[in-house]
Amino acid sequence: MLFWGKAKPVDKLVDGYRKFRRTTFARERSRYERLAQKGQKPKILIIACSDSRVSPSVVFNTPPGAIFVARNIANIVPPHNPDGRPRSIGAAVEYAIKVLNISDIIVKGHAHCGGVKALVNHGEGLPETDYLKAWVEVAAPARALLPTNFDALDDNGKRRASEFAVIQNSIMNLSGYPWVRERLENGALKLHGWHFDIHDGKLTRIDHESGEWVVVT
Repeated sequence: MLFWGKAKPVDKLVDGYRKFRRTTFARERSRYERLAQKGQKPKILIIACSDSRVSPSVVFNTPPGAIFVARNIANIVPPHNPDGRPRSIGAAVEYAIKVLNISDIIVKGHAHCGGVKALVNHGEGLPETDYLKAWVEVAAPARALLPTNFDALDDNGKRRASEFAVIQNSIMNLSGYPWVRERLENGALKLHGWHFDIHDGKLTRIDHESGEWVVVT
């Protein structure tokens, strides 16, 4: 059964809020009050896709205040480019580093990502867009990270390899931010690449030593 049922989407959200207020908020009220008074102190930044199916707080079962999250189409981190123009992801990473003093950044991609598909297909099948195609093209260097046998893979293998490549490209771009690189070099920060499969619920991560993708058991 779909979440929305026959109710209007916004009305369903209001109903959800009322349930949250009666149950979760009532149960966790002291935590929320503490967070309001003392502020947030998460130690992890998760850069994830905007896809409605892969909310990090749901996938990782985290309480309020545990993770700092930045989301966009295809979990893309643009290269460092401080030209004075507004940069959403750059601002989120800078805040996490300089204000929250986080210890880990996770780039979390996922299976069946429409943004990654649009990148690999060069926008084929998309409607006329003002922002979407240009945004996914920010990750164009990820195409160079595809395996040499990419054309020989089946459709599922190509999809997965593409999603892995975009995650790896975002990690490479993160390391180009000077204040990220400084903390990496002094051991105060670690970067992680994770991939969540919606279909079977498996989480795969890049092993720091081997550089291979391994399933979290």
